Amino acid sequence: MRNSSRGAVDPFIVMDVMEAARQAEEAGRDIIHMEVGQPGTPAPAVSRDALAKAMSDNPLGYTVALGLPALRQRIARLYGDWYDVDLDPARVVVTPGSSGGFILAFSALFDAGDRIALGAPGYPSYRQIMKSLNLVPVEVQTRAEARYQLEPSDLTGLDYQGMMVASPANPTGTMLDKDALGALIDAAQDKGAAFLSDEIYHGIEYDRKAVTALQISEDVCVINSFSKYFSMTGWRVGWLVLPPDNVRQVERLAQNMFICAPHAAQVAALAAMDAGEELEANMAVYRENRRLMIEGLPKAGFDRIAPPDGAFYVYADISHLTDDSRAFARAILDEAGVAVTPGLDFDPVRGGGTLRFSYARATGDILEGLERLERFMRAKGHIA
Repeated sequence: MRNSSRGAVDPFIVMDVMEAARQAEEAGRDIIHMEVGQPGTPAPAVSRDALAKAMSDNPLGYTVALGLPALRQRIARLYGDWYDVDLDPARVVVTPGSSGGFILAFSALFDAGDRIALGAPGYPSYRQIMKSLNLVPVEVQTRAEARYQLEPSDLTGLDYQGMMVASPANPTGTMLDKDALGALIDAAQDKGAAFLSDEIYHGIEYDRKAVTALQISEDVCVINSFSKYFSMTGWRVGWLVLPPDNVRQVERLAQNMFICAPHAAQVAALAAMDAGEELEANMAVYRENRRLMIEGLPKAGFDRIAPPDGAFYVYADISHLTDDSRAFARAILDEAGVAVTPGLDFDPVRGGGTLRFSYARATGDILEGLERLERFMRAKGHIA
């Protein structure tokens, strides 16, 4: 069988690292996972209980393409609770994870050949999904002084039909304040470009609340998910918030591409939204892990870091140590038993000199991982 040219996208390197770590574990090694952005906690207990009840009472067949009405209403209420935004539930579309949301949004908003501006470093699957849809990702090298977030000045002279930002961002954990986010929305709208805001890490913030694009404009597309704050990565359920005129377009695509998000996951997601106490307990773990990483990574020789505003990542500059982050990460896995993600996943231009460390797992794992990293760096002569 022939292969399509648009299917020839780069691999998602973190998944390759995850597979190498799995193989090492299968061979009997103990591996500390700092590679994948996945909470170490299960879905909230109330979610699992709700699904168990639903499984005994309900065949869990197809839902309507836009998602369970009760879930759409509850998501809309979240925007009032978190941001004081009065959101019409009719603008909410439940999707098969944020990944399904990206596919639906990109398909609904752009035509083949359209150009979408996004900052580097950034989440690698943005550009790979765009390429697979015959869209053109226009990656802009952001400045360290701007904490690796896009600025309007970065876009001067660029031709683009869409702009995508993430706050908190992956891999850096940095956030845009309301003025900075508003300036980017204005820049996109002045150009007649669609603005997409990836808000998948909202809820995981430390010193200040993240700003949703919906606090600034209704003419935006917001992508979110139950994967991170709600600790439901494998359940594959997310959502879009769209301008009213775009909902029917996305609905038609969802009907044909996915039929609906998994019914079981939607039941669990609805219950998760009222699991505040358990979710905040998870946040207490992230806060402690963040503290340990900010203190421990410099001791281990990774001293070119900036404290993340949100999410659960630290992005480290290792350009003084190597220009091959993939080989460096492999050595850490093989010799220290710690899985970390090479920066090439997030920035093909500068990522050879960076690593991403995730601290989403249990605190005991973070402590052990930091000790192993320190021993590795000392053995390599990078620290005394």
